[in-house]
Amino acid sequence: MRKPQRRQSHVMRELNLVPLIDVLLVVLFFYMIISPMMSRGLDVNLPRSGANTIKSEDRVVITVTKGREVFVEKERVDIEQLGGVLGAIRKSKPQVNVYLRADRDAPYGAVVQVMDLVKRAGIDKLGMVTEAVPPGGDSGK
Repeated sequence: MRKPQRRQSHVMRELNLVPLIDVLLVVLFFYMIISPMMSRGLDVNLPRSGANTIKSEDRVVITVTKGREVFVEKERVDIEQLGGVLGAIRKSKPQVNVYLRADRDAPYGAVVQVMDLVKRAGIDKLGMVTEAVPPGGDSGK
C-alpha cells in the first residue's frame, strides 16, 4: 500500500510590492486631478496675454468682477473702504506687490478707480493678472 503524500506548505517569505505600488499610483493620479479643483478662487473672465509675470513673493490680489464687486484676496470690500484696507496692508508690508484681476467685462471706470486707490495708498508695484494665451491662439478673446 502507498503512503499518502503530504502536501508541502509553501511559506512566502517575500512581500509583493506590486499591488501596493498600483494603489499608490492610483491615489497619486486622483490627487493630481482633484487638487487644482480644490484651490479655486473667484471666477472671473480674465483677458489674455502672451506673457505671464506673476512671481511668488509678498503679494496681494485684488479682484474686480463684472458686477463692480471688489475683493482683496477672497474677502469682499466696499470700494469706499478699499483705500483704508490698502493703507493698512502697506503699513504691514512696505514692499507689497498688488496684482489686479479684473474681469474682461468689468466696467473700465471701476478698474481705473481701483488702480487709483492702489497708487494713492503708496503702493508702487501694481501688476495686471491675465490668462495665458495658448500657443497658436488669438489674444482677442
